[in-house]
Amino acid sequence: MFGRLSHTRLLRYAGLFTWAMVGVPLVYSQYVPAYGSENLAADSGRTAWLFGCYLGFGACYWWLTRGLGHAAANWTDRVLLLVLTVLALGVSYFNESGLGSILLMVAAGVIPWLLPATAGVVLLLASQLAVLPIYYNVFRMPLFEALMQSLLYGGFSMFIYVTSLVAKQQAQARDDQRRLNAELRATRALLAESARVNERTRISRELHDLLGHHLTALSLNLEVASHLTEGRAQEHVRQAKTLARLLLTDVREAVSQLRDASGGIDLSAALRPLADHVPALDISLDIESPLAIDDPERAHVMLRCTQEIITNAVRHASARHLSIRVWREAGAILLEAVDDGQGADGLVPGNGLRGMRERLQQCGGTLEIQTRRGAGFRLRLSIPVSTPAHPAIEGALP
Repeated sequence: MFGRLSHTRLLRYAGLFTWAMVGVPLVYSQYVPAYGSENLAADSGRTAWLFGCYLGFGACYWWLTRGLGHAAANWTDRVLLLVLTVLALGVSYFNESGLGSILLMVAAGVIPWLLPATAGVVLLLASQLAVLPIYYNVFRMPLFEALMQSLLYGGFSMFIYVTSLVAKQQAQARDDQRRLNAELRATRALLAESARVNERTRISRELHDLLGHHLTALSLNLEVASHLTEGRAQEHVRQAKTLARLLLTDVREAVSQLRDASGGIDLSAALRPLADHVPALDISLDIESPLAIDDPERAHVMLRCTQEIITNAVRHASARHLSIRVWREAGAILLEAVDDGQGADGLVPGNGLRGMRERLQQCGGTLEIQTRRGAGFRLRLSIPVSTPAHPAIEGALP
C-alpha cells in the first residue's frame, strides 16, 4: 500500500494525520472539565481563538504540501510557512499545553522544502525559542524547566527537519537520475537513427561505386566482343550485353531506393523519450509526421534545445503544463514551446538560454522568447535544413 505512494505524499499524509491526532486531546481538554480547566471551557472567546489557530494550521499545511517537491517555493509559500509557525504557537498559548510544540514538529518537516538550509535552521531555532516565554509565563514553569522543555521539543523538531531534508535530497537525486535516463534514451534513439541513415547511405554508395563500375566495364567489354565475334557466338554476346545493361539499371534503381528509403533521422523517435514521465509537468508533444532531418548535427541541436526547454519549465518556470510543437515549414524545422509558468517581466537569459541560442546560431537558426509575469514562456526556434552546419558543441554527433 505505502509502496505505491511517493515519499513526499507519505510525508504530507503523516503530517495531516499527526495534526488530526492533536485535535483529539485539544477537544477533550476544552469540553471535559475533569481533564482541563473549567475556566478554559467557559471562555468561549479563548476557545474560538484556539480552534481558529488549530484549523488554520491544518489549512496552511494542506496548502503548503499540495505540490511538495514538484514546484519551486515562492514568497507566498514562505509567508504561509511563517503563519503556520505562529498558528502552532497560538495553539500552545490558548490551550496552555505542549500541543503546539507537536505542531511545530509537523511544520519542521515542511521547512526544508520551502527554505534554504541556513534559513530553515534559523526559523526552526527561532520557533522553538518562541515557545520558551509561553512555558515560562503562561504555564508558570521555572525558567530552567521551561528551557529544558523547549530544548526537548527542539531536538525532536531537528530530527524531523533532518529527515525531511534527506528526503528532499533523495527526491532531487531521483529527478536528476530520471532526467539523465531520459537524455540517455533520447541520445540512444538519435544515435540509432543516425546509424541507420549512415548504414543505408554506405550500402548504396558501395553498390553504386563497386557493382556499378564493374557492370559498366562488363558492358563495354561485351560491346567490343560483339564486334569481334560472328555467328551464334555473336548472338550470345548480344544477349549478355543486354542482361548487363538490365542488371546495371536494377543496381541504379536499388541505390536510388536505398537513398530515398533512408529518409533522414526521425525527430519523433529522438524527442519523445525526453517527454516521458516528467514529474509534476504535463507535456503535450505534437510532432509532424513524418518529420526527418538529414543532418545529425541539426538533430542533435533540436534534441538539446528540447531538453533545455523541459528543464527550464520544471526548475525555473514552475509550470504545470508544457506544449511543444515541431513541424517543417519553408525549408526549416520549427519548434514552438508554451508553458503556463510564472513568467517574468524582465528576462535575464541564463546559461541554458544562452547555450540554446549559441547552438542555433552555429546551425544558422534563430530563437525568439516571449514572456511576462503570470503569462508563462513562449519560445520559438527555427533551424534551416540546407545551411551548412558547424559543430555546436565539442563531441557532437558525427
